[in-house]
Amino acid sequence: MKNVFVTLAFATTLAVCGTSTMAQDKPKLILQITVDQLRGDLPGRYYDRLGEGGFKYLLDQGVHYIDAHHGHANLETIVGHATLATGAHPSVHGMVGNLWFDREKGHVVYNIEDPDYPLLSEGAGINSETELDGTQAAATSDGRSPRALMATTFADELSSYSAGKAKVFGVSVKDRGAVPLAGRAGKAFWFSKGTAQFVTSDYYYREYPEWVKEWNIKNEPFIYTGKAWTLLHPRETYLFADRDDQPWETDVAGYGRTFPHEFGWFEDPYYTTFLTISPVGDRLTTDFAKALIDAEGLGQDDITDFLSVSYSAMDYIGHVFGPSSLESEDGLLQLDRTLADLLAYVDQIIGLNNTLVVLSADHGAPEAPGYLESIGSESGIIRVDTWDTEPAISRLKETFGIDGPLIGSYSHPYLYLANDLLSDPSIDLDALETAVANEVAAFDGIAMAVTAKDVERGTLPDTLPARAVRNNHHPLRSGNIMLVNDPGYFIADLDGLTITVTHGTPWNYDTFVPIVFAGFGLEPQKVTRRIQTIDIAKTLAAVAGTVPPSGASGDVLPEVLENSR
Repeated sequence: MKNVFVTLAFATTLAVCGTSTMAQDKPKLILQITVDQLRGDLPGRYYDRLGEGGFKYLLDQGVHYIDAHHGHANLETIVGHATLATGAHPSVHGMVGNLWFDREKGHVVYNIEDPDYPLLSEGAGINSETELDGTQAAATSDGRSPRALMATTFADELSSYSAGKAKVFGVSVKDRGAVPLAGRAGKAFWFSKGTAQFVTSDYYYREYPEWVKEWNIKNEPFIYTGKAWTLLHPRETYLFADRDDQPWETDVAGYGRTFPHEFGWFEDPYYTTFLTISPVGDRLTTDFAKALIDAEGLGQDDITDFLSVSYSAMDYIGHVFGPSSLESEDGLLQLDRTLADLLAYVDQIIGLNNTLVVLSADHGAPEAPGYLESIGSESGIIRVDTWDTEPAISRLKETFGIDGPLIGSYSHPYLYLANDLLSDPSIDLDALETAVANEVAAFDGIAMAVTAKDVERGTLPDTLPARAVRNNHHPLRSGNIMLVNDPGYFIADLDGLTITVTHGTPWNYDTFVPIVFAGFGLEPQKVTRRIQTIDIAKTLAAVAGTVPPSGASGDVLPEVLENSR
C-alpha cells in the first residue's frame, strides 16, 4: 500500500505544480560510474584545467567524500568492482583477487570465467598475445558470468524490488568491470579486443539485441586506424610537460614512451590494445552506453533503472606509464571531457535532476619507483624471480618431513601450500604456515606474510593493514599465506609482462579513491570524515528503498539520504 500512497502523492504534487518535469521521490536512473585506477587525489590535482560538466560538476555540485577508502588488502579490479557492487568485503563476496587457486579444480582460475556460458561472438575471447593484463590468459574458457560472486549486488536487489521491471545494465571495456556491477539479475557488455566489438555471454542473452548488432556493424573502433593519441592541450600547460620520456615507463609492442602514440592499422594484432591504452577506450564505452540508454529506454518511467559504466583507460595508462606521467595527466583531462559528454546526454534524455550519480574507483595506485626516486623518496621493485628460495624450501621440507612439493601455487598476493600437505595428518599445518610465512617475510620488500590460521583465529594486531588483510580473506579461495609489500615497493611483473606500476596492497595510495554523489537534488557538500566504499551499496539501497545487498556491511551515508529529493 505504501507505494500506492507514494504514487498518489506524487501525482497530486504534479497537479498542484502544473508541470510534468518535476522529479519523483525516487530517481528514474541510478548511474554508477567507476574509474579503474583513479586515486583519490588525481581529479583535484588537475582541477584548474578541468572543463565544465565533468569532474567539476561532480566535485562542485555533488556530495564529495574527500577521505574515502577501500577496506580490503588486495586492491585489484575485480575485488574493487565486486566491493562497490555488493557493499561487502572480499571475505564475504568471495572475489579475493583477479586470480585465485581453485583447490578442487587444481589450477588457477580467472574471477568471472564460466565455461557454462560462452560468449555470443566467435573470436571474441582473450588473445593472450595482445592482452596488456595477462590475468585473463589464466582463464580456461571464454565463458563469462557473475556466478562466482558469493553475495547479492545492489542491482540484484533493485531488480527483485521492482519485480524484474527495473532495467539493469553494466558496460565497460573490461569484462570484470561490467559483470559485477550488473550482478546476476542485470545485463553486461564489454569490449572485445579480438573483434573490436562490445560483446556478452549467453548467461545474459541467447542472441544480441538489434541495437547492439547495429552499434557493432558501425565499426566505430576502426575510425582510429592510422591515427594517434595526441595531447588535448598545448604541451606547455601540463604539469608533466617536461617528463614525456621517463626511463621507467614501458614501451608496449612499439606503442612508445612519448607522444604521439600511434595506434597503427586495424590489421595490427595490437591495434585494439593500443586503443584501450588511450582515451579512445573510454570514448567507445561512453558511445555504447549512450546507445544503450536510448535503445533500452532507461529512465523513461517511474521505476528506477540502474546503469553502471566502468572506465578502464586510466588503469591501462597507469600500468604502462605510471600515475605521475604526461600520459596519465592527459588521460584524466580527456576522461573529464568524456564524463561531461555522458552526463550531458543523461541530462538531455532523463535529466540529472531525475538521476542519482555516484562516482568512485576500484582502487588507487602507487607511484612508479623511478618517479619516487627522482624526487628523493625510497622505493623499489620486488623481483621474485631473483629470490633464492631453494635453501628455505630445503629447510622447511627437512623440518616437517616433506617429500613432495611444498608450494602448490602462487597467485599474488596469496601463496598456496601443496594440496597433499593440507590433508596429511602428520603435518602440523599451523606450524608449517608460520614457518613458511617467516621465511617469506625475510625477503627484501615484504612488509608482512600473514597466515590463514592467524586471520581465522583473530590474532592479528588492530591496525589498518591487518584489518584489510582480514577483510580480504575467504577460507575457500584465499591462500595459506598472504604477502604484503613494503610501502612504495611492488612486484613489477604481470604474468610475464614487465610493467611500470601495479597495485594490490593495503597502503593508502592503493585504498584511497574518490566517492562523489551528485544529481537528484543533492546540495553541494564536502565531507571530511573517513568512509569506506562498502557504504555506497547500502546508501543506494536506502535511496531506492530496497533491501541492502545480502552481505553489505557498510553504513548509509546520511548526507546523501537526507539531502536527496
